[in-house]
Amino acid sequence: MRRVVVYGVTGSGKSTLAAAISARTGLPYVAVDDLTWEPGWVQVPVAVQRERIAAVCAGDAWVLDSAYLSWLDVPMARADLVVGLDLSRAVCLWRLLRRTVHRSVTRTPVCNGNVESVRELFTRDSLLVQQFRSLPRKRARLRAWQRDPAMPPVLVLRRPRAVRAWLDSLPPS
Repeated sequence: MRRVVVYGVTGSGKSTLAAAISARTGLPYVAVDDLTWEPGWVQVPVAVQRERIAAVCAGDAWVLDSAYLSWLDVPMARADLVVGLDLSRAVCLWRLLRRTVHRSVTRTPVCNGNVESVRELFTRDSLLVQQFRSLPRKRARLRAWQRDPAMPPVLVLRRPRAVRAWLDSLPPS
């Protein structure tokens, strides 16, 4: 296991797990949002995102904390493992709300100096709306990947306890 994609819905714990995999194994962790968002929440053009991801994925070892559909083919062509977080909507929503409120209150930078706002949770483009829209699609995609022999191995974890147990089972670096 040298190249890992952590995949799941917003609030499932992708970044937390990817950082933990990195800490446990010594594999370099790549925060995808740092490659896809500029200061002021300006989205990087897709062509530039693809270039940045391709440069990362050309490396021998990495852990990505997400994979956007517009360049999903790039990491999937090289990944050794996809860890899918298929946690319940309730768990993901609770994590998303808790995280966003904490980051908003503390003004904790998320990526490239950007900060989240509780007010933004209630807009049409909010992370909550994204979570509701994307959960069924991402769940279906994970299940399809599991059945597809052309895909790298896909490990789907459905409970926080299973995530912790799997992480604890990894050999330390």
